[in-house]
Amino acid sequence: MKAVQRISKWSFYLLLLPAALGLSAWQGWAWWSWASAPPLTVTSSTSNSAPAAATSKAVRIQIPPGTPAQQIGRDLEGAGLIRSATAWDLWTRWLSLQNRQGGFQAGTYELSPAQPLPAIADKIWAGEVVQASFTIPEGWSLQQMAAYFESQGFFKAQEFLTAASQIPQNQYAWLPPGLPHLEGFLYPDTYQLSDGQITPQAVLEQMLNRFEQVALPLYQQNQQQTKLSLLEWVTLASIVEREAVISAERPRISGVFTQRLQQGIPLGADPTVEYGLGIQQTPDQPLTLAQVNTASPYNTYLNAGLPPTPIGSPGLASLEAALKPEKTEYLYFVARYDGTHVFSRTLAEHEAAQAQIQDGRAAVRNAEAENASKTPQKRE
Repeated sequence: MKAVQRISKWSFYLLLLPAALGLSAWQGWAWWSWASAPPLTVTSSTSNSAPAAATSKAVRIQIPPGTPAQQIGRDLEGAGLIRSATAWDLWTRWLSLQNRQGGFQAGTYELSPAQPLPAIADKIWAGEVVQASFTIPEGWSLQQMAAYFESQGFFKAQEFLTAASQIPQNQYAWLPPGLPHLEGFLYPDTYQLSDGQITPQAVLEQMLNRFEQVALPLYQQNQQQTKLSLLEWVTLASIVEREAVISAERPRISGVFTQRLQQGIPLGADPTVEYGLGIQQTPDQPLTLAQVNTASPYNTYLNAGLPPTPIGSPGLASLEAALKPEKTEYLYFVARYDGTHVFSRTLAEHEAAQAQIQDGRAAVRNAEAENASKTPQKRE
């Protein structure tokens, strides 16, 4: 009888053990499911509510270099991005057991409390840091870039101008010697930088790298077909960039300037005068005679040849046009103010074209004024 009782007890324990293990496993899984789930669950019924929408917005968090994985977990829990730092520690150990390449990376991240813990961990492991985008249009000068960066809240304009006057000759040995600044060698394009790397030096380095990748090979491949040095090439291209509006006219405009350079005739390019004086003319306020006669190293009405440096950042089309100018007999051109130009071979033809364009603009202004005078005035 006692033997039967002992067997019954052991049977009970044998049955209880799997049940206990199963219960523990279920409780462990239930805890993990809760701990790894998003702290915020946005449902269709709550997604339209203002508090839920505000809470589900991404949280920006900074992970300094060298931060241990455990500290990252505590920071995430403190920011309300994960439910449990303990669950984070367990997950990081699981990742290490998988022998995954890499590790958690420093940087600035935008993370959502609506994301589960594994998704947040994967994002930090992959280094998907916040990216800042900026676009530099073709033809922009250093001054325009500086004003733009300050307006975007990146850094002060003067910080950029100061950094652009420090020539990194050791890093970019191809830069022409004696440059006072990097004008012309900062390639115009759209760029992205990690949020924590937005400094004048990082911006300049990225733009110089792009010039080195895109523009410099173009010059090196055509160096035997041009008499222009690297500095002269970029300078000519920057003037073409500021003069040309219609892409098809770039080679012809470059051809006119090339003809003038070969014949020793001053280029007479308005944008160089504007650059030297730090102004910008408009159709209704063109350069005055006094401004054109103001002495400046960049005044190509008074000085023959190219100015001492580029006057902006030329794009690829203008750089190509400077290397491959159109063979032409034209020595002059004047803007029609519709993006196109009238090209002339002689000064007399040029002056006639200028007069015709100015007469046309005067007629338009007179017609607009006459129409305005005939428009009935509203009575108060």
